Amino acid sequence: MVLYHSPKSSASRRVRLCLEEKGLAYDARVIDLSRQEQHSEAYLKINPMGVVPCMIHDGRPLHESGTMCEYLDAVFPDPPLRPRDAYDLALMRNWIRYVDGLIGNLIKFNWRHGLAQRAAQMTEAEFQAMIAKVPSAERKEAWRRAAREPYTEAELDEARANLLVMLDRMEGMIRGDGLIGGRYGLADIATAPFVRRIDEEIAPEALSPSARPKVAAWWQALTARPAFARADFAPFV
Repeated sequence: MVLYHSPKSSASRRVRLCLEEKGLAYDARVIDLSRQEQHSEAYLKINPMGVVPCMIHDGRPLHESGTMCEYLDAVFPDPPLRPRDAYDLALMRNWIRYVDGLIGNLIKFNWRHGLAQRAAQMTEAEFQAMIAKVPSAERKEAWRRAAREPYTEAELDEARANLLVMLDRMEGMIRGDGLIGGRYGLADIATAPFVRRIDEEIAPEALSPSARPKVAAWWQALTARPAFARADFAPFV
């Protein structure tokens, strides 16, 4: 098992947490996003999408973190991380789809650090040559904004508000040990990188027991899991 990842990538953190919960051994190979290694010719042969993470298992590549986690749970079923109930499984997939749709809000905070700092040291010609390699027009624009036209406070406030709506939804969902069906599983793993960034920089007060007691208790329990420490959610900033 080979995992191409970036330490601070939210999607990479998700897959690392899943691998660690499964207790699986893997060869972790770091892709430096600030140096555009995900758009190198060598990496694009592995993952034409030019994103991290990407996993190779039995000689076959697989990308998209949600898909990778479901694959791992199917191939290595113990401990189980997907609901057995068909309806709960559908709820899990809908929740992960919802969380994935919030990634643009997280990017507004994440990419202003390493990417903006590196781009500030580049000439305009060097910067244009760098983003010309980005396969997606949407991501190309996100890189340009983060590096050359920083997001305004109003835009950051809107992104923060969207992420807090996620926490509010979680407060109403949590029961037992997890978000879906009362059990910790892939829905919780998918959400953990987002909550980590909220707790670290974006809105730490939103996770106080007085603000959202169920989310606060859920987060405390999740971060106490041995797999969380092994997955290395080191500080972003």
